[in-house]
Formats: sequence, C-alpha cells, structure tokens
Amino acid sequence: MSKVLIAPSILSANPLNLERDIELLEQADDPPDWLHIDVMDGHFVPNLTMGPPFIAALKKRVKTPLDVHLMIDNPDSQLDWYLEAGADYLTVHIEAAYPQSHGSKGASAGIGALSARAQERLDFWLRRIRAGGAKPGLSLNPGSDVTLLTPFLGSLNLVLVMSVHPGFGGQSFLDDSLERLAQIAACATACGSDLLLEIDGGINTQTAPAAVAHGANVLVAGHAIFSQPDPQKALANLRASVACAEA
Repeated sequence: MSKVLIAPSILSANPLNLERDIELLEQADDPPDWLHIDVMDGHFVPNLTMGPPFIAALKKRVKTPLDVHLMIDNPDSQLDWYLEAGADYLTVHIEAAYPQSHGSKGASAGIGALSARAQERLDFWLRRIRAGGAKPGLSLNPGSDVTLLTPFLGSLNLVLVMSVHPGFGGQSFLDDSLERLAQIAACATACGSDLLLEIDGGINTQTAPAAVAHGANVLVAGHAIFSQPDPQKALANLRASVACAEA
C-alpha cells in the first residue's frame, strides 16, 4: 500500500491563529500531504465558511496542495471561482445535483438513485474541474447509496466518504462508514479505477486505523490535530496510529 495521506481540516482551526498553525504544520518533520478546506454556503448545509478569496490568499502562502470540498448548492455557477482560486483537488457532492434532496430535510438527507439529468450535471461538473486544471472528486452524504458513484469511477481522482453528517466539525464517527468505505474500495478495484479514497469526519488515532484497514488512503482530520496543544505532535501521532494498517 502506498503512503496514507493526511489532510488537516482547517475548519477546526482557530481562525485567529490559522497562519501560525499552518506554518507550524508545514515545518513538521513529516508535514501534511494536503490541507482540507470545507466550503459551506449556508444552503446546502446550515453553516457558512470560507470562499474563493480565502482560498486564493492561502494558495499564495502555502506549498501544501489544497483539497477543496464544496458543500454548495450551485456548482454550475461557482466551480470556476474555486478553480481560479487555486484548488488542487476539487470535490462536489452528488446530492448537489438534486436541489430538493437537502434544504428543509437537512444536511443528512441522502438519495438512492440518479436521474438522467442529475448524471448529466455531475458529468459536466467533473469535466469542468479537470479542464480547469484541478483533480475532480465526488462526495456523498452518509444516507446516500454508495452505488451512485459507479458511473463516475473512471473519471474521478478522488472519492470523499463522509463519516459524519456534513455541515459542522467535531461530530462523532459514524461506524457504518467503514462498510461504505469497503464497498467503494471493492467497486473501484472491480472497475480498474486507481482512485484516492478519502474519509472525513471523526478521524483520530482511534478511528484512523480502521478506516485505513477498510480502504481509506486519505484521512481528513480536524479536531484531532488543531484542538491539541501541539498540532505537530498530533499530526505525528495520527501518522503513527495508521502505521500498522499500512503495513
């Protein structure tokens, strides 16, 4: 197995200390592989976070690749914003192709099947991301069927499995995410797809080894790193926790 990548989620960082903490992580003996940026528009999920100007400013200050996760209603009109801002990996949600699948139902809502129109929209978004110079990814909510990913596996660099309900940091890990990871990993292998399988939500030294054992090769960690007194040490501890699973 290749090295498991770690992507600290800056959603969990103290915004007043963000530059300091990112610089500290980049100076570590084994620095982060990516920085994970959660973009929330207050519509797709009931929270509001950073946008393109922040990402563009961050791109100028760091050398670590930017892993941008869009939890937004309207990728049709906004994808170019994030491509121009400098996203290296750009992930959209399958559920965003169905505006009715969230909103009043909440961020935990899922879908079980794709309409032809939704598949067309998703195909267009993925092509646009690649044409814009970023690596495309797809994510899906915990309640959505993992088989929805199947038509897209050949055109993806990344699948992001949510192991919490999207919208807020600090939630507990959903145990059934492990089976979902294993299903997607098996499907990717069967399809001959060599994609990155990322997991986001509740990842720490206790949950990371199981996630890796079930197929994850990119770990998003927020509180497990940024809520610790020494983020460098927390990053090193997280890497050490998956060493056995990597072997």
